[in-house]
Amino acid sequence: MGGPLTGIRVVELGGRGPAPFGGMILADLGAEVVRLARPEPEAAPGADGTARMISGQRRIDPVMRGRRTVTADLKDPAGLAAARDLIDRADVLVESNRPGVTERLGIGPDTCTASNPRLVYARITGWGQDGPLANVPGHDINYVALTGTLDLLRRSPGDAPAPPLNLLGDYGGGGMLLVTGILAALVERSVSGKGQVLDVAMTDGVTLLTSVIHGMRAEGLWGPPGSNVLDLGAPFYNVYETADGRHLTIGCGEPKFYANLLTLIGLPDETRSALLDGQARPDTWPDGKAKLAAAFKSRPLAVWRELLEGQDTCFAPVLTPDEAAEHPHNTARGTYLTAGGVTQPAPAPRFSRTPAPAPADSEPAALEDILREWETR
Repeated sequence: MGGPLTGIRVVELGGRGPAPFGGMILADLGAEVVRLARPEPEAAPGADGTARMISGQRRIDPVMRGRRTVTADLKDPAGLAAARDLIDRADVLVESNRPGVTERLGIGPDTCTASNPRLVYARITGWGQDGPLANVPGHDINYVALTGTLDLLRRSPGDAPAPPLNLLGDYGGGGMLLVTGILAALVERSVSGKGQVLDVAMTDGVTLLTSVIHGMRAEGLWGPPGSNVLDLGAPFYNVYETADGRHLTIGCGEPKFYANLLTLIGLPDETRSALLDGQARPDTWPDGKAKLAAAFKSRPLAVWRELLEGQDTCFAPVLTPDEAAEHPHNTARGTYLTAGGVTQPAPAPRFSRTPAPAPADSEPAALEDILREWETR
């Protein structure tokens, strides 16, 4: 078996951020993904790393794994015709251009679905296909800001928001939602026999991720930044520094786990009782955080790991990426793998009958060869 999506053919138009991430997931799950890129010069071997990052001409990028890349000049009639032939044989097309770009290139949704009615045409953008900002440029940080989500990511009212890398917009609210939409459309196609066009907006996806916060706000359970359970306002759900300058996390939302933690770290009976009694009283949380901060600051991380890891205390150390790849739990599950000499996340989730194959490196291919393959199968 080659994964649950074996037999599904995907054309991914060259792009950055959520589209390649979605393509990686589809390839990890067994789909045959072909990346259709514009002809452009490679970055010079000695080019500055930042310049390569900004231009997208990276040499090591696990997100690009598992697919073949072909080049086609869509402004050339021959290149456009070949691209259309490829799309006619595909199950899914993924594109991340501004609205109207693929239409002008001659591979818009109306054109492609007319010749391939079973095609799932997935469009991923920041702002969506319509609305006042639809044609305005932007990136992850802008989309997260406009949804009101970035404002939530501050530890106190006076702090500047801290964006969580590009994980919320590009990947969580973008690429993951893109894959969810594609899979749903493929399931529906199995019933109707027809494809459809998906409008996947990162602003929609990021907003969707905040559903629980909107519910808490409506109940009056969400206050100013840094005063809530989920934004490090609570002593029992927080990050603490250790004696050696490292950090650890606790997430004891349940009183029984909180009680176990307080006992194991050796707090006096009176302090433990006060902290447990105040778990549901936000007015006591600042004092509780101070007491726990002092306790955790008294010993190095290694001591806390020996004492708390594997116990019913909702504890985990804050690990570096290298440490995470070597942690016994992650190694036992194969959470990371090495491909092309690069340590990187393994495909997920896990399937019992159709496990995903080990991802292959991205490789160049000839468009003509893929057209022949897809024609004969």
